[in-house]
Amino acid sequence: MLRLSLAAVLGATLLAGATGAWAQDERFAVGGNIGTPGLGVELQYRLSDNLVVRGGGDWMKFDHDHSYSGVNYSAKLKTATGGAFLDWHPGGGGFFLSGGSYFGERKARLDGRPTGPTQIGDLTFTPEQIGTIRGDVEMSKTQPFLGLGWDNTFVRNSRWGFRVLGGVSFSDKPKVDLTATDGTLAGDPTFQAELQREEDDVRHDAKGFKYFPIVQVGVNYRF
Repeated sequence: MLRLSLAAVLGATLLAGATGAWAQDERFAVGGNIGTPGLGVELQYRLSDNLVVRGGGDWMKFDHDHSYSGVNYSAKLKTATGGAFLDWHPGGGGFFLSGGSYFGERKARLDGRPTGPTQIGDLTFTPEQIGTIRGDVEMSKTQPFLGLGWDNTFVRNSRWGFRVLGGVSFSDKPKVDLTATDGTLAGDPTFQAELQREEDDVRHDAKGFKYFPIVQVGVNYRF
């Protein structure tokens, strides 16, 4: 569930500026985009020739098989984020610098069952002893963003505009939680200690996911 809806992101600004004169001045734009955050919708408001405030939401579900430490995992990635951003067009043209933040969920669920002897932590166990391993990897709920791009929505005669954006969002170190079920050692203290050590290793390896690349292309309609 989004922590901030599109209305919450821009509600106060848009309600304060929603007059007939501004509508005739075509200060608003609505659009759709696709990129690494998923499929998205967006609302823009032109504050001035150089500043545009944006808010929107992005959604994505993605399945991917991945092998880690000898275990074949079925991974399900799910994102549901809202965002609020301020774009600065230094020359009043299409080029802009952007800053803001994403809010919401970016997480992955891992499910795997070893098919042979597998090292968990510092010890090796059989598939029967391990059972099914499930993992949850989750990024921060709030993720600041910096980027740059090109958007000609408010600088051309046509009501239609094109936008391309590249940047990165920043998260705290991802949260990682591993559990093992259905194995003969599911409740064994030694096995649980090694599973905890394995979880720490995965958490260390996942620290690079603090930086989430943002690449988007979209089309806007000005009104």
